[in-house]
Amino acid sequence: MKRILVVDDEENLRLVLRTLLTRQGYQVETAASGEEALKLVDTFGPDFVLTDVRMPKMGGLDLLSTLRAKRNEATVIVMSAYGNTDLALEAMKAGAYDYIQKPFRQDEVVLTLLKAEEREQLRRENRALRDEVLKEHKFEEFVAKSPSMQLIFRMIAKIADYKTTVLVNGESGVGKELVARAVHRQSNRRAGPFVVVNCGAIPENLLESELFGHKRGAFTDAIADRRGLFEEADRGTLFLDEIGELPLALQVKLLRVLEDEKIRRVGETRDLQVDVRIIAATHRDLQQEAKAGRFREDLFYRLNVLPILVPPLRDRREDIPLLIDHFVARNNKRLGTNVQGLDTETRRLLYEYSWPGNVRELENTIERAMVLTEGDRIFAPDLPDRIREARDPVQVQLQTGELSVKKTMRAVEEILIRRALQKTRGNRTRAAEVLEISHRALLYKIKDYLITDL
Repeated sequence: MKRILVVDDEENLRLVLRTLLTRQGYQVETAASGEEALKLVDTFGPDFVLTDVRMPKMGGLDLLSTLRAKRNEATVIVMSAYGNTDLALEAMKAGAYDYIQKPFRQDEVVLTLLKAEEREQLRRENRALRDEVLKEHKFEEFVAKSPSMQLIFRMIAKIADYKTTVLVNGESGVGKELVARAVHRQSNRRAGPFVVVNCGAIPENLLESELFGHKRGAFTDAIADRRGLFEEADRGTLFLDEIGELPLALQVKLLRVLEDEKIRRVGETRDLQVDVRIIAATHRDLQQEAKAGRFREDLFYRLNVLPILVPPLRDRREDIPLLIDHFVARNNKRLGTNVQGLDTETRRLLYEYSWPGNVRELENTIERAMVLTEGDRIFAPDLPDRIREARDPVQVQLQTGELSVKKTMRAVEEILIRRALQKTRGNRTRAAEVLEISHRALLYKIKDYLITDL
């Protein structure tokens, strides 16, 4: 039996709803206030909460926000008297499923609950399907189904156990470090350390000591012997990120280490044997850098034994929906949020955006939207301006020099209709009221603009 908690300060209404819903097969509890409802939520565990929006002390909005803060997944439906429509819409923006206007017909309450049950069933099925898809297309920390990334996954698995040097190329934010970590975890060195050094983030005068270590007294601040990162990575993997930023003087020393697997601490007179697998990464074209004299050609060929080119996100758009679901699920756990997903229009905006910052930019965008959204779904207004405007029909019209008032007004009208449907969670009748047009006119325009996300 589905459990429903009725919250209203009117005793007669609570009695009517208890009788009605019990007859419909629900297990019903009632509460006279928001405070009483919160106590019952923990013990009763309702699937649905049907609450009045206006009550003394804790109203329906406060109850809703408290339930969401506690990550309670009960579906909330608010009841509002005539004249409180704006308050009810505010509750829906905050995560309520729907609202019922008082006085209501009994069949209206039953129908709203049946629709809510259907939605929850679809959500559970969709969540299960997304989990299966993510599991099927997950490789180490990667989530991807594009042929180009699947080829990289197969290559990683094939080369992982060999000590040969790997050079990972790709734009900033594509996941070069994730490739390096995947190679390490798939290899027979997985029990050893994985050490990361960003060659462009450490001052040149400190980088040699950082990599190779130093002997006490080698320079002013060398008050004790210190192991370098090569020694820290012994029997493991050393990931040299942004290898293109390595100074020429250190490039010579790195080449020597790659050739004879020995290092010498700064100020030391003897060599140390190390067993380290080198993976390097860069966003630069090292071959062109070598031709320009900014990178040693012999080091480039020594590093480029097993090259892996990670494509930018714009060239593998089929991975974007998977990544969106992955980041939503991960952030729900990390941030304590309860975002169920994105509407179709928002997904389309993310799919068509060029993503100059690649996967890292997408990840940050999803996190930002999840923090800013007022409900349990992400809508277009939750996205940064640069993403919305990249596909805004009005902007497209203006940028192409279009001066037709008729075409531009169509673009504006489509935006307003989509936003009204988002605001009312796809309720066409209420969207028509917000737009101040007839329900029939709205249905015609939805069909005309091919709006399918309702």
